[in-house]
Amino acid sequence: MGRLIVQEFVSLDGFAADADSQFSFIDADAGPTVQLDRATLDGLESVHAIVLGAQTYREFVEYWPTSASEGEPLAPRINALPKFVFSRRLDAAPWPGPDNATVVSGDAGDAIRSLKSENDGDLILWGSLTLLERLFDDDLVDVLRLVVVPVVLGAGRSVFPPTFAGVRLSLQRSAAYDGQLVELEYALVH
Repeated sequence: MGRLIVQEFVSLDGFAADADSQFSFIDADAGPTVQLDRATLDGLESVHAIVLGAQTYREFVEYWPTSASEGEPLAPRINALPKFVFSRRLDAAPWPGPDNATVVSGDAGDAIRSLKSENDGDLILWGSLTLLERLFDDDLVDVLRLVVVPVVLGAGRSVFPPTFAGVRLSLQRSAAYDGQLVELEYALVH
């Protein structure tokens, strides 16, 4: 049975998106990510598929399968992995290459349970905060990786929904990358 791994970039004050629900602080303030990219690529060895919400899918498809990502060490692996896009509005999720992403419009919790049980490999979710909130509420997140970017936003959107208060996490590992970033990996205590 696979696990659902969530990797989110967060500001020092704990926000995954700014007050306008944008992620621009990541590119602007993260600095070089050579070591983090290498660690992320190693972590993708166990991953069977990528899980995305509709908005994150739109951002990903504008970058990863295009010439803009040329030279990015993660691009070949991201482009090769199957993708599941959760959306009630999208009819299709084109992704250049041999396969489009699969649109899932039904219950997200049921779909993730099914994907986890049908595969030995892990699923990874990036961004997709609305979808993540639902998956936290359904107790489907197994591993949470927070990459802390050295910037203070002052306001924004948290990784955690209000219903997450009181949930226990167990630190599994921590690592510093590229002289700026810290990754904290937690297992959720179910």
